[in-house]
Amino acid sequence: MNGSPRVVIADDQALVRTGFRMILTADGIDVVAEATDGAEAVDAVRRTRPDVVLMDIRMPELDGLEATRQILTGTDHAPRVIILTTFDLDRYVYAALTAGAAGFLLKDTTPEHLVAAVRTVRSGDALLAPAITRRLVERFAHHAPDTTAAPRDLAALTPREREVLRLLAHGLNNAELADHLHLSEATVKTHVARILSKLGLRDRVQAVIAAYRTGLVSPTEPRDGTPGGALPAG
Repeated sequence: MNGSPRVVIADDQALVRTGFRMILTADGIDVVAEATDGAEAVDAVRRTRPDVVLMDIRMPELDGLEATRQILTGTDHAPRVIILTTFDLDRYVYAALTAGAAGFLLKDTTPEHLVAAVRTVRSGDALLAPAITRRLVERFAHHAPDTTAAPRDLAALTPREREVLRLLAHGLNNAELADHLHLSEATVKTHVARILSKLGLRDRVQAVIAAYRTGLVSPTEPRDGTPGGALPAG
């Protein structure tokens, strides 16, 4: 994508909004609006059509979870939503991820990480470390109510696609998948796109959750020595 990311910051704490705005604008990122609650965030997104929303999960009137659902429902040009939380195992974070959020950040993140996060999700990648995915799924997957349609039967996937999904759930990015499976990155991207399409999923974050929830991968399953890193979604 060309140009600087356009961002909406939604948080009920003025100091958080001001601090994030200063960090982002200092790096050339355009903050197009601020919101103090979820309703304002939904309105700001509709007015300004940003690339990324930094969304506090706990806000008055309309919380960040419901605001995320409204922003990501019924549009082909929805922004990428990064959930902001003070708790790395907040129950609402899991629900927000299943609703389509691109990942989450703790509010005490470093300025460098904040800037990198905005640019990462704007490019189409997800922001969720495999270890955190595992912890979230292990704690909540069998207890949290479904907030999206259940993934379609994994039987729709070919054996190769199931293997790609399994490795993806362990945190491999496209380059690592290509190396592990002896495929080109273009072929890997095709497999991932088909997996998302067949399972009716928005992105790789939801694919990882689906892999755990359907039992394809267990939270306690060893990673077989495969490499891991950030969780891309492109």
